[in-house]
Amino acid sequence: MEKQKLVQLLKQVAQQQTTVEQALDQIDNPGFLDLNYAKIDTNRLKRTGAPEVIYGEGKTANQISGIAQAMIAQKTNIMVTRVTAKKAAEVQQQVPQLRYLAVARMLLFKAVLPKLAVGSIAIVTAGTSDQKIAEEAAITAEMYGNQVERVYDVGVAGIHRLFAKLEVIRSAQVVIVVAGMEGALASVVAGLVSSPVIAVPTSVGYGTAFNGVAALLTMLNSCATGVTVVNIDNGFGAGYSASKINHLGGDVQ
Repeated sequence: MEKQKLVQLLKQVAQQQTTVEQALDQIDNPGFLDLNYAKIDTNRLKRTGAPEVIYGEGKTANQISGIAQAMIAQKTNIMVTRVTAKKAAEVQQQVPQLRYLAVARMLLFKAVLPKLAVGSIAIVTAGTSDQKIAEEAAITAEMYGNQVERVYDVGVAGIHRLFAKLEVIRSAQVVIVVAGMEGALASVVAGLVSSPVIAVPTSVGYGTAFNGVAALLTMLNSCATGVTVVNIDNGFGAGYSASKINHLGGDVQ
């Protein structure tokens, strides 16, 4: 425990605002809450600047609810990713504070306002079919205090649509490009902007797209400079990384 917090805690004990047992619990805090089926990392916000995020896929509604309730008690913001509408409804029966966004497949709870970044993040998709991954990235970035500009359905099959939105894209501090099929859009955008580009391959496409592997390989082999690639369908990872970069430019005072 930090010296300043320890001194404050000892004063609270001396003034009988806190019991000795409560003070000992805080001093002996292991940095996580043990729920048996999950160990919530309560120190992650302090270490990384962002609280733990709940990956909803593979967890039951009861498990998600228990983790969310514990985090709400800690007065922290909550993001639950990859939640179906059916599972979200079951969770909301137990934790009505959570708000569900169907397209992004996310449950959200905002306890504190994030620091607002000065710059913006542009999220560009090749097609409408990529939107659910793009929205996961967009909502993630917004939860961390970023202004997001959405530029959807501007893929290379009709590249004039992209050129019509270049001013918006070029004004962004970071650009996230979300594309399936052959994944060519990331290279095109990176050759037109000065901002860092985060490419997200999606599992959209026919048989030889191999559930996103074709787009992933195209993006990894891009000849355009400044392209960073996240995993297939990893909108959350792209939104999180873009937020980290965007906040390097400073926060709104």
